[in-house]
Amino acid sequence: MTVERNDRERVVITGMGWVTPLGCDLDGVWGRLMSADSGMAPITRFDAATFPTTFAAEVRDFDVDDYVDDPAVHAGAGLNVQFALGAARQAWTQAGLAAGGFDPLRAGLYLGAGEGVLDFENYAGSNIAGWDAETRRVDGVRWVEEALKTMTAMREIEQEPNMPLAHLGREFGLRGPAYNCLTACAASTQAIGEATDILRRGDAELMLSGGTHTMIHPLGVTGFNRLTALSQHDGDPTEASRPFDRTRGGFVMGEGSGMVVLETLAHARNRGATPIVEVLGYGSSCDAYRITDIQPDGRGAAAAMEQALGEAGMTPTDTDADGRPCVHYISAHGTGTKENDSIETRAVKRVFGELAPSIPMSSIKSMMGHLIAAAGAVELITSAMAIKHGMVPPTRNLHHPDPDLDLDYVPNEARPAQVDVALSNNFGFGGQNDTLVISRFED
Repeated sequence: MTVERNDRERVVITGMGWVTPLGCDLDGVWGRLMSADSGMAPITRFDAATFPTTFAAEVRDFDVDDYVDDPAVHAGAGLNVQFALGAARQAWTQAGLAAGGFDPLRAGLYLGAGEGVLDFENYAGSNIAGWDAETRRVDGVRWVEEALKTMTAMREIEQEPNMPLAHLGREFGLRGPAYNCLTACAASTQAIGEATDILRRGDAELMLSGGTHTMIHPLGVTGFNRLTALSQHDGDPTEASRPFDRTRGGFVMGEGSGMVVLETLAHARNRGATPIVEVLGYGSSCDAYRITDIQPDGRGAAAAMEQALGEAGMTPTDTDADGRPCVHYISAHGTGTKENDSIETRAVKRVFGELAPSIPMSSIKSMMGHLIAAAGAVELITSAMAIKHGMVPPTRNLHHPDPDLDLDYVPNEARPAQVDVALSNNFGFGGQNDTLVISRFED
């Protein structure tokens, strides 16, 4: 069903922030995206020499103490929480909320936050200490004795995916609705979409939303290697992520956080805030197919896009007076796996028909890797920056066109473009598909 924009509460983004492998400030990261820089390098977080994949896109030169009022409050916080605090502080400041101006009971949180980092060395050490070679079983008593020596309760608690909510709620005094979802790589897109719905139905006036995650640790890299999803490129890590390229061979693990401040337009106006972009539509679907495989026809991804466009009051095959499609840029999920890029292309064609080749579509995962639960929020911010600056980011490393992939993937170089409406896709293992549509704000 198409919803008329005048019949519902308008929702705007008034603040944005990110912590990424390309840096931690909006303009600096945007500049690196425009230059097609890469954040990929050998893994330093742990010794990955024996792994099939030895590189990733790590966050560097980041200190959470620079972003919080009292570092002692967040002592022991995991990397996922630290990244979230950094990104949220940037968004909070840009939105002009440092001095207050909101009702805490009408201000909430909705995150797509991943789990924290396992205390791997001490956990593995406890397993080894508890192993009984004669019975070939773990002796629970010996395991616990070792674990009590080396493992800490706080670090175990900080592994829970709800902990970023707790830290952000305390840091910013948010006492309204509080939710977290972990729908894999679609999580933060879903979080922002559902936070928008909370605002539209009047359950809050302001929501801090986005995602945060790191899986650059032994279990995370092992898991995706076993799924054969990670690139095992033997060469320069900056060339490993090749979305839509004929030679693509998997994604590169990234990490970080993206956060936005969402408000009803009425609330933003009342406190004198400046909207950056407007959220027009959100769509969500399930492939109902397989756990790790995408439905081959792209019907789930297409359904999410169609739902988001319908909620925005748009017909995907319509054009404006100048013959332009209703969408001017697509931020692709674009992981660089054989399956995703082919099926996402198929889905875009399914939705936009003959107009699909005329819509620029690129993947920033080619430069900053796949931020998993945080990917959607960071890519939505990128879409907002494209609207603001009139530029679309490139898909790096696209040197060998795939004859089966024939859309405009903005290869290798950023491009000037009048972007008034952008669509951002994210799809997750399990068949989750989520899409957001944003536009230039017009009063």
